Amino acid sequence: MNLLSSTRSSSVHYYFRLSAFVFLLFFGAFISTRLLDSTLTSSPGNSPESSIIVTKTTHDVPTETPAIPGNPPRKIEIPIKCSTDNVTQKCPAKYYPSNFDRIDLALLSTPPAECPEYFRYIYEDLRPWRETGITEEMVERARRTANFRLVILNGRAYVETYQKSFQSRDVFTLWGILQLLRMYPGKVPDLDLMFDCVDWPVISSRFYHRPNATAPPPLFRYCADDSTLDIVFPDWSFWGWPEINIKPWGSLLKDLEEGNTRISWMDRDPYAYWKGNPVVAETRMDLLKCNVSDKQDWNARVYAQDWGRETQQGFKQSDLASQCIHRYKIYIEGSAWSVSDKYILACDSVTLVVKPRYYDFYTRGLMPVHHYWPIRDDDKCRSIKFAVDWGNSHKQKASAIGKEASNFIQQDLKMEKVYDYMFHLLSQYAKLLKYKPAVPPKAVELCSETMACPAEGLTKKFMMESMVKGPKDGNPCVLQPPYDPATFQSVLSRKQNSIKQVERWEKQFWDNQKQNK
Repeated sequence: MNLLSSTRSSSVHYYFRLSAFVFLLFFGAFISTRLLDSTLTSSPGNSPESSIIVTKTTHDVPTETPAIPGNPPRKIEIPIKCSTDNVTQKCPAKYYPSNFDRIDLALLSTPPAECPEYFRYIYEDLRPWRETGITEEMVERARRTANFRLVILNGRAYVETYQKSFQSRDVFTLWGILQLLRMYPGKVPDLDLMFDCVDWPVISSRFYHRPNATAPPPLFRYCADDSTLDIVFPDWSFWGWPEINIKPWGSLLKDLEEGNTRISWMDRDPYAYWKGNPVVAETRMDLLKCNVSDKQDWNARVYAQDWGRETQQGFKQSDLASQCIHRYKIYIEGSAWSVSDKYILACDSVTLVVKPRYYDFYTRGLMPVHHYWPIRDDDKCRSIKFAVDWGNSHKQKASAIGKEASNFIQQDLKMEKVYDYMFHLLSQYAKLLKYKPAVPPKAVELCSETMACPAEGLTKKFMMESMVKGPKDGNPCVLQPPYDPATFQSVLSRKQNSIKQVERWEKQFWDNQKQNK
């Protein structure tokens, strides 16, 4: 027994010393790796250029060791690298991870949430090709009006430009797609698409509902309407609009949230506010008639925006975060849909939506009387007057509508959700392709380096400000299944019934006014 006890004691001491040695060896390696890693993935400073490394060697990519379970996940940040050589910037051979999977128990315990409801319209937008799939011939037919063709292969982007877009629409749309590739490396599938940066949709559905009609050409753009089949995609202004000094959405959303706190809804001016360019559409010119005058007050305060003068004066009167001072704000389309809808909805004010024709990728998720108040397009002034009078008489209900809209924008339209929408739309689109995409002969490769390094002024500033610093921790939100026909019809009916209810209230209001006279 003594011999056995002695042997066991020696074994215990041996394994204890061995365990301690292994622990110290692992701990030392871990600490040195953390120190090395911190020099590669340190957070950038406040200036946009702090996310750029100027170097002659552009092939080193930061790596990260797994985080210890229980510790908060560490973010990887991968700055872009601009060459100092006096040559045209090129995409490095290994400028970004081809894939990224973080091994982190803390992340595995938090599955991604469901995507917002409006993501389900992705299936509706792609429905014309559900049975036929998408052939290369169909894509080629969309070239007629396209600004560019985008091919993604193995996580790298190639672009053939057909015609320059108005201002920097094409530039920031492509920049946004490159940031998606940085956020989800290796997860965006191979694809081939045509993109049109003009406002007006052009793929008319009536040509493709005839007997023996061919499938429509798939064409991406920023908006569509009920008579067209264009595939809607987030607009360029989410990454910045340098021509009119509108910051990237990620930064601007924080400014708007802060601007909402300056004046409570109850203390705001009890009128409907609109400021914009009226000459782009007859319906906007008609809105000017609703302005206050010495003869009539329709409860509207309408201002024409002169962007030429504003540009000369440094955009001093166009700070969006400073315009949340009215209880009501008017959204009205221009020549087509307007990017202003998200800025107006984010204001906590009740958004008065003049009956729109067009929709973008998220507005179909808005519900009348819950997120906004519908305004007639054929009798704007009286409709606005009633809406404001109703809201001022039902302050709690009105302020709740404004808050629901801003909550929708802050939560369901934050940049993370915009990227997730892009990811799911492109992934579902890629599933429909019946051919293997290839790089067009005249296409050039684009990456963050080739776009941001040679850029200047506000373009460069906004690119750096909106750049995805590194891969996202975790997966995109979970896309819900398509609507079944009955549910989809129920959603559409609910919207129509809400609008009709407001129209009945409005008619009753004006009938009473007439009788009282």
